Amino acid sequence: MADSPDRRIGALAARQYGYVTRKQLYGLGLRRRAIEYRITLGRLIAVHRGVYAVGHIPVGPIPRAFAAVLACGERAVLSHGSAATLWGFERYWEMPIEVTAPGLRRRRGVVAHRSRVLTHDDITRELGVPVTTPERTILDIAPRLADKRLTRVINDGRHAGRVHLDALGDVLERNPTHPGTRRLRPFLESPRNPTRSPLEDKFLPFVERFGLPRPVTNTHLFGYEIDVLYPAERVIVELDGYQFHSDRASFRRDRRRDAVMLAEGVLTVRITEDRIDHDTAQEAERLHKILADRRRTLTVLSNSIASMPATGTPSPAGPAS
Repeated sequence: MADSPDRRIGALAARQYGYVTRKQLYGLGLRRRAIEYRITLGRLIAVHRGVYAVGHIPVGPIPRAFAAVLACGERAVLSHGSAATLWGFERYWEMPIEVTAPGLRRRRGVVAHRSRVLTHDDITRELGVPVTTPERTILDIAPRLADKRLTRVINDGRHAGRVHLDALGDVLERNPTHPGTRRLRPFLESPRNPTRSPLEDKFLPFVERFGLPRPVTNTHLFGYEIDVLYPAERVIVELDGYQFHSDRASFRRDRRRDAVMLAEGVLTVRITEDRIDHDTAQEAERLHKILADRRRTLTVLSNSIASMPATGTPSPAGPAS
């Protein structure tokens, strides 16, 4: 009784979001008639050809995704847009589920992509689901995404610790003719610290368009995380988006940080999204002027300090003896 077929089926289904395949049932020792008997009783519910829910059909997108992977064969993995959602790059599950497998199997409710070039380096598991790695997933979805959205996906993935540029480079090297490779090469050829928001994504093209000095982004200074830093000018540019600075606590925290920076001789300039969007040229001119003024001020200060006599050094014309 302890090792009955139904107990073995239940134990396997518990590891697979409530699903089993016909091939797995054969592996547990069941014969065709035993499987058909359980289908008749409703203990096994067909959801795809050769894939059964055990006892009831699980709810939720992740079990549904797992069933789709099972339906496409032993080496199938969740991929493309569905993998992007599983990794958190997208917020919502789009249907149908997308799967990649060495052979093409058409299943209702599943978009099956055929690929014989996926290697062990391209495949992992997330929440128990076989899935393409974050870097391979980005390669597959890159042709679908607008430039801004692709930038955001990569930066969010890097901030979350899911996407690594060396692993992304490895994927591109192994797939030189993939349609996504061309879109992703610039992220490796000119690597930058990952930005944290769409507003920060706008700032770097703004810098290039108006010939502003290239800053350091998302760095740390005096214990604070900084959006944009011009080290030579000792200027911080904070990009104020309402989603990050809309409450009183954030307002107070930001002003406290500004005071700390000013005490250390670092000026903070705050730029809002509407000014980048609607007062673009004026904002660029203003920032050019601020940086130029800071360079002049720091140069004068540096020269003044250099010309001061060292403490304790006697004057060239000492007192008469």
